[in-house]
Amino acid sequence: MIKVENISKSYGPTKAVNNISFRVRKGDVLGFLGPNGAGKSTTMRMLTCYLSPDEGTAKIDGFDIHQDSIEIRKKIGYLPENNPLYLDMGVIEYLKFIAKIRQIPKSSLKTKVDRAIEICGLGSYSHKDIGELSKGYRQRLGLAQALIHDPEILILDEPTIGLDPHQIIEIRHLIKSIGGEKTIIISSHILPEISATCDRVLIIAKGQIVGSGTPQELASISGGGLTINTGIRGPRENVINALNQLEGAVNIKNLGEENGVNRFKLTADKNKDLGEKIFFMVSKNGWSLTELHREEINLEDVFLDLTTKEVS
Repeated sequence: MIKVENISKSYGPTKAVNNISFRVRKGDVLGFLGPNGAGKSTTMRMLTCYLSPDEGTAKIDGFDIHQDSIEIRKKIGYLPENNPLYLDMGVIEYLKFIAKIRQIPKSSLKTKVDRAIEICGLGSYSHKDIGELSKGYRQRLGLAQALIHDPEILILDEPTIGLDPHQIIEIRHLIKSIGGEKTIIISSHILPEISATCDRVLIIAKGQIVGSGTPQELASISGGGLTINTGIRGPRENVINALNQLEGAVNIKNLGEENGVNRFKLTADKNKDLGEKIFFMVSKNGWSLTELHREEINLEDVFLDLTTKEVS
């Protein structure tokens, strides 16, 4: 559906996007994750044909961004980061205006507007002026304008920025309800947003892609694997020495001693069953095992690891 090949974009001496390539399959919900200034918005603007890359190209459903920008714009619904709205216009008036720009036939205009209002939960506010809407409902309206022409692809740049927790949950549920019907790219620097709404994650830092895949796959890329927490009651130095000799233990973090129990966090080679090895080690030495459990892979740890490494 979306094929990006070696695109780059500079602003003067600053390389905002540096030779990146990726694919988005039909029906995917892809999270484009990175810190502020990483190149996310620039990439989104190139995919939507608002900017032209200095090098490389991208194809949207077979159409090239250099040669077929009008056809691509027809296929994409775009919610930019700043969500530009005309505050003195009414909600329905604004959506009709967007529908006309999108060249929706007059015969189906009302149906399209009504459907966008229904999908985005704007029914109770449809007769208000945009300036009267809360930030959360302005974001809903931004989504409605992106959906008005029933596009195959949605590109949402920081769709929950500036919202309170309740509004974030509402917009998140709205996006998830749309997912499955459409191919969606969500750009964000907010980790919970991406992990809650996206099937796959692409991480960008300093204009380059540093990781792509599910959180589990990203953990593998970043050098991680399984994280195991354990508590062992036994002679401290002996316990540490025994853990250091375990095959498959990539990193051992000493969490200190509490009530005579030595606590550790171990990063394990994902192909090694470190939990079983710890159990037998403790049993062999006659120590007590008070804690042993795997920890869910933390996307935040992966993100920090990947985005703070030096990019080549």
